[in-house]
Amino acid sequence: MQRSAIQRILGLFLMLFSITMLPPVAVSHWYADGGTAPFIAGFALTFSTGLLCWLPVRRFRSELRLRDGFVIVVMFWSVLALFGALPLFLTDRPQLSFTDALFESMSGLTTTGATVIAGLEHLPKAILYYRQQLQWLGGMGIIVLAVAVMPILGIGGMQLYRAETPGPMKDNKLTPRITETAKALWYIYLTLTVSCALAYWAAGMTLFDAIAHSFSTVSIGGFSTHDLSMGHFNNQPLIEVIAIIFMFLAGINFSLHFLAWRSVGIKPYLGDTEFKVYSYILLGACTITVAYLYWVGTFNSFSGALLSGIFQAVSIGTTTGFTTAEYHYWPGFLPMMLLMMSFIGGCAGSTGGGMKVIRVVMLFKQGAREMLRLVHPSAQIPIKVGQKAVPDRVIEAVWGFFSLYIICLCIMGLLLVATGLDFVTAFSAVAACMNNLGPGLGDVGANYTSINDPAKWILCFAMLLGRLEIFTLLILLTPAFWRK
Repeated sequence: MQRSAIQRILGLFLMLFSITMLPPVAVSHWYADGGTAPFIAGFALTFSTGLLCWLPVRRFRSELRLRDGFVIVVMFWSVLALFGALPLFLTDRPQLSFTDALFESMSGLTTTGATVIAGLEHLPKAILYYRQQLQWLGGMGIIVLAVAVMPILGIGGMQLYRAETPGPMKDNKLTPRITETAKALWYIYLTLTVSCALAYWAAGMTLFDAIAHSFSTVSIGGFSTHDLSMGHFNNQPLIEVIAIIFMFLAGINFSLHFLAWRSVGIKPYLGDTEFKVYSYILLGACTITVAYLYWVGTFNSFSGALLSGIFQAVSIGTTTGFTTAEYHYWPGFLPMMLLMMSFIGGCAGSTGGGMKVIRVVMLFKQGAREMLRLVHPSAQIPIKVGQKAVPDRVIEAVWGFFSLYIICLCIMGLLLVATGLDFVTAFSAVAACMNNLGPGLGDVGANYTSINDPAKWILCFAMLLGRLEIFTLLILLTPAFWRK
């Protein structure tokens, strides 16, 4: 373990992250909301801490190993959430405990969208903007952004990219150089964000709301500047349509966006198995939701059931977490079905949470293969995704991921029940946080304000576990990782 290299990079990252606390200062000055002090203090503390970490080892140069990459990624997300909580803790509007401030910061950076804040309309614009910005930065991964600028800092970044990038196929690069890959991803991400903001603005949102909601839409975060979330704009159906389109796009593997842009066509989408399954799942969920809502008479008109049903199915299915209605009060099996959809989540390489569609596809194919083997024990049956056979090593990794996912879900669910939460609240809370979804059922349907502090700490771990896709975090808890 190269402690000096880790300390140097962590210090640089903290200094870079401190700069993100300056835009809210500008927002505060523009709206004259008197909310600059927490961000100036947060900037000073974060920058000075990063500087103190960096100075003693500033001349240290060494190529990172993969093991160092895992440590840096986990430390970075943990420390970043800690320092990101400073402005939220130091402000007097809202008045948050340290636990609540950390929960909100972790929720933002992991793009979970679970909030402990009520009365959003009464908060300073700077705080509202900062929450949205945290999600936008976390959406594609601040590590990937850092990889794009690492050559300037004299640091190699392939190890960090492999440790942070979601999905089972982590070594695939869009371009020959990792820095160019990171830049390509961010160009696409920025283009989608700007397009979404302009569309929201043209549809009737204020410029501030348009920018804020574009951040959380493209990042699949779900934070809003209003307590009613997207329900605040219920009289403007075009806004919901725009949200549906960009949530769907953000849930697609960004590699496909890049290939489609480079080839100037939609062929990369049509030839991708994961994209097709992702589309079919969302289409099926939308159909069931709309039909059931209309059948039981939840809405007075078919158009109301149609728009609300599609919006909520896409929002929960992509793990965005926007709401236009209190879906946790919807009748029958719909709330549970939508929550279960979040376990699938978006595509690998997207900003979505959950287990990812490609893993679910592989699990289904492996299950089908095992049933065929019962009939034909000696048959050699390869698992294919598209036209390519998947190596058994990848299948084993997917099964390992799934096993750990379920084990962690059960353990944290039991711990939440032990803190005093009822079963529905506990199960949905840990599911919503591990899947980086946000809104759950029961007492966490609207927000997480009412749950106790120990439960919030458990859920912070669940958010981080889901964002880093289990292995990256749990590998640090194994004795083998620390052996020389």
